[in-house]
Amino acid sequence: MEPNHNKNVDRFTIDGREVILVGTAHVSRESAALVREVITAEMPDTVCVELCASRYQAIRQQDQWREMDIIKVVKEKKAFLLLSNLMLAAFQKRIAQKLDVTPGQEMLEALDAAEAIGARAHLADRDIRVTLSRTWRIMGFWDKMKVLFQLILSMGDLGEISEADVERMKEQDILESLLADVGQSLPVLKSILIDERDRYLAHKIRTAPGEKIVAVVGAGHVPGIRRHWEEEIDISSLEEIPPKGRFSGTIKWLLPLVIVAIFGVGFVFGGAEAGTHMALSWVIANAVFAGIGAIAALAHPATIVSAVLAAPLTSLNPMVAAGWVSGLAEAFLRKPRVMDFEDLPRDILSVRGFWRNKVTRVLLVVVFTNLGSSVGTFVAIPLMVKVLG
Repeated sequence: MEPNHNKNVDRFTIDGREVILVGTAHVSRESAALVREVITAEMPDTVCVELCASRYQAIRQQDQWREMDIIKVVKEKKAFLLLSNLMLAAFQKRIAQKLDVTPGQEMLEALDAAEAIGARAHLADRDIRVTLSRTWRIMGFWDKMKVLFQLILSMGDLGEISEADVERMKEQDILESLLADVGQSLPVLKSILIDERDRYLAHKIRTAPGEKIVAVVGAGHVPGIRRHWEEEIDISSLEEIPPKGRFSGTIKWLLPLVIVAIFGVGFVFGGAEAGTHMALSWVIANAVFAGIGAIAALAHPATIVSAVLAAPLTSLNPMVAAGWVSGLAEAFLRKPRVMDFEDLPRDILSVRGFWRNKVTRVLLVVVFTNLGSSVGTFVAIPLMVKVLG
């Protein structure tokens, strides 16, 4: 590695090729200017950017939301994933808005500068959907809820954020800084969000075409890229979505069986009265908490009813969740219009906007109803067992 006069620029060589690594903050005018300056001065064959195909489309095609099928999202059980992705985007956009810059402006500058000099553009980051899917797969239900509430809290008042504060954010990836509190209690989160992507970026940059390459990445990834620069990296293993753990799959089926067994014991040893009391405890707890979840999402009255009716049954069915039922009901009852998709980039910038926009409200209905139904299940079980005592 050769020294450089700018602390945010490093030089590597590999197989006789030169790689200039530019570390940036994702919402910084200074970083955007540095990117254009380096690319214009170095005239590389290839410019690598810390973007995947879906994030590239997000910054290049502002109207991509119009093509979203919200009913398909709910049916494919991707509501939580999409909601989290939107909240992450909102966090970055709101910081950029405070500083009057475009989110990902340094990546746009890199792409524009590459086009201006006739260089190839090379997408070097792992697909954000794979990263988030790998994250959710290893997280338990309550860890997911912690992440959700951390994301919601991040949408509060950002306070006074100066450009100097943003420059300090260069030391962390945007995902890492946002989920820092959760990462402390769940170290594997950092491994997937940051460490794996450091390795992925190192491999993609190292294998990019061209004799001279400029790579633009968040400065929080630079130390990891340096560390993994000469390692053999199995890229396919980093792109896999691991299957659900055997334990979680077993619990999904075992819990309903245990609940049914408790019902059976109640009717056999406590008689019809005890069994009926247990059944009522189950129905009321699940229905009430699922309804509260739907209400918290400001669901349509009929959607709330669907959540109340579905929760006691879906909680005993590992293949269906109350939130999927209420989410589909909300999508049909308040079908998002074209203007809702067009307003999505603006509405996700505020808590009120998330609840007002029909697209994000469907996602909130799914997540909050599922959360309420899960709480209802854990409340109902001790109430049922208490009847046996």
